[in-house]
Order: sequence, then C-alpha cells, then structure tokens
Amino acid sequence: MSDSLLCAVLTGDLIKSRQSDTAAVEQTFDILHHAAHHFGSAWDQDVRFTRYRGDGWQIVLTKPGLLLDAALYFIAQLKAGKTRIATRISVGVGTVETLGSRDLSDATGPAFFVSGDRLADMGRNRMIALAGHGISKEQVAIIDLAEWIAAGWTATQAEVIAIQLEGHLTRHEDIAEKLGVTRQAIQSRLAGAGLSYFDNALYAMRTHDYASH
Repeated sequence: MSDSLLCAVLTGDLIKSRQSDTAAVEQTFDILHHAAHHFGSAWDQDVRFTRYRGDGWQIVLTKPGLLLDAALYFIAQLKAGKTRIATRISVGVGTVETLGSRDLSDATGPAFFVSGDRLADMGRNRMIALAGHGISKEQVAIIDLAEWIAAGWTATQAEVIAIQLEGHLTRHEDIAEKLGVTRQAIQSRLAGAGLSYFDNALYAMRTHDYASH
C-alpha cells in the first residue's frame, strides 16, 4: 500500500480486564469483533479487526473522517452489550506503509505508531484520545466533549445510538420495531443520550481535511 494514504488507526485495550474472569473478557471481545464487522459493512470499510496482547485490539479506517463515528460506535456497543468491561480507544491519524498480510498484526506505518504511543500515554480514566496528522486543538476538543457525553449513556440509550450510527435504520418507527418498544421510547432514549448534539461534530470530523495540516 502506498504510504501516501492517510488512515485512522484505533487501538484499544480493555479496562480492568485482569480483574475480570476469562468468560467476561471473551464475551467483550465477541462484542467488539461483531461491532467491527457491522461498522465496516455499514461504511464500506475493511477494518481488519485484530486482537493482540491478550486484552488489546485494533482496527484501521482508510477514511479517517469516520474516526469519531467508529469510536462512539464501539463504546455504544459495549455499553449496550451484556458485559461490564469497557475499553479505552486511542485514535492515531497518519500514513501507512502496509496493512499487513492477513490482519493488522504485521501492519506498520506512522498511523500505527501514533495510535499505540497515544494509548500508552492515556490516563486510566480516559476513554478516547486522538493524535496525529491533521489533528488540531479543535478536533481534540470535539473528542473530549464526545467522551464526556458518551460516558453517561445508559445501556438502553447506547443500544439506540449504535443502531443510529450504523445508518441502516434512521426512522424512529423502524428502530422501535426492531427493538420491540414504542417510538416515544426511542425518542426519549435519543434525547437523553444527546445524539442530536453530535450531528455537527460528526460532520466536522467526517469532512475535515486531515491531509492539509
């Protein structure tokens, strides 16, 4: 792959995984793996979900503008899933030299280095961090506020958020039918989760010119 292609690499690790039993950790990774599959299908991305170092994982986005969508989606899926284990997510934007042979275990390039280094520097109480090419203080501020809002989602709110971020179902009536609840319940959950306030932030991150900085 050409090293002129900018990517966003999301590197994560499970929070307090060593205090959790093996079954809970495996269940959490099942949720993450399925989330990666659904997100990739929804946005036409081969995210190449890769697990490493026991409690670590990684995906790549060849459209870096989707980085906020992806981070929120993974957080929402874990909150909605039947697991008590959360994840930290470090997003690194940069060029890549190779996306690896079968998965990301032998991938390399600045985007991977930045993502991994930022994860190592993250505080244990943080959920999302962002660094790399084309990232300014404005993008970091968006991530900080997004993390603060997402931290307050309930499981039922997160379930609806995940469906919305997939983009397949957008009408409240359709989401209500899928979940077996009323349209009013869906509207209440979305309002409580503050998703409408993400619209401008998601658009700003999707359309930002990461290559020009």
